[in-house]
Amino acid sequence: MLSPLIAAGVLTACALIYSFLNGMHDGANTVATAITSRSLPPRMALWMVGLAEFLGPYVFGVAVAQTIGADVVSPEAVTITVTIAALVGAIAWNTLTWRLGIPSSSSHALIGGLLGAVLVSTHFDFAVLQRSGLVMIAAGLFLAPIASLLAAYLLMTIIKFLLRGAKPGVNWFFKRAQIVTTLGLALSHGANDAPKTMGIIVMGLVAAGFLSTFEVPPWVIATSAGALALGTMLGGWRLIHTLGTRFYRVRPIHAFTSQATSGLLIIGATGLGLPVSTSQVVSSAIAGAGAAERFSKVRWGVLRGIAAAWVITMPATATAGGLAYLLLRPVFGP
Repeated sequence: MLSPLIAAGVLTACALIYSFLNGMHDGANTVATAITSRSLPPRMALWMVGLAEFLGPYVFGVAVAQTIGADVVSPEAVTITVTIAALVGAIAWNTLTWRLGIPSSSSHALIGGLLGAVLVSTHFDFAVLQRSGLVMIAAGLFLAPIASLLAAYLLMTIIKFLLRGAKPGVNWFFKRAQIVTTLGLALSHGANDAPKTMGIIVMGLVAAGFLSTFEVPPWVIATSAGALALGTMLGGWRLIHTLGTRFYRVRPIHAFTSQATSGLLIIGATGLGLPVSTSQVVSSAIAGAGAAERFSKVRWGVLRGIAAAWVITMPATATAGGLAYLLLRPVFGP
């Protein structure tokens, strides 16, 4: 078996790979509509939001790390092998969905991988799961898309009412305003998603005895946020195409509405320590903004396909996390 120090290094490396892929996945969501509505140049948009995502945890805090790392499963059920297996399961799923251009939930993938690895390691002892934390996470992950769709629908309806009879030149405002909404969405994404990586790193380091209490060290904040930002800067172009073009032809008003709605909702969830899926929230907001203009405008089949991937994500990654644990146990120990 490998030494605990090497295991900690493997854990950190896997966590940063997960965070990088998360940036390519969900970071694409923050800029997809701004790019496809021709409001911001692609490369400029990606680098701008990458910087904002790095700053997100410093601006809004890392409360989500506590939810992921300490409120999902009982500490005694966590080992460094469990945390590595959870990350391996999430990485495998994120890589697959990225290659297919499906904006699946990195949050679902991580939690599914963690649950699968923990249950296999404890021989399916469901008592190690913390019900209050799981309910909190379920509320964030499953209710946020519905809230996002309805909020975007309402905001778009209000904007249309206020702008009735407006001249086409109003598009200039919505293009420029997206600098603010894009940055806001990127800050909120960084504050909600980077702490998920932080939580899993700290969880593993506490289990291995490298940390005595669940506190996020500065180096974990910096590296997790940096990996997320780097993934965003490099861009997930397949996912940008899916979100920006396949629902309907996104115009600046739709982009502004969906970004404003998504950013505010994610910031609110972050303040409560609720992990939410940026891909879910943004996809739902885009659909809601389009439906407010004309229900038939939205290609609902695309959203159904994405929703199907969301439903599959947790059981698929739970299976992957469990299998990864069985493969890693002989190397890292139980």
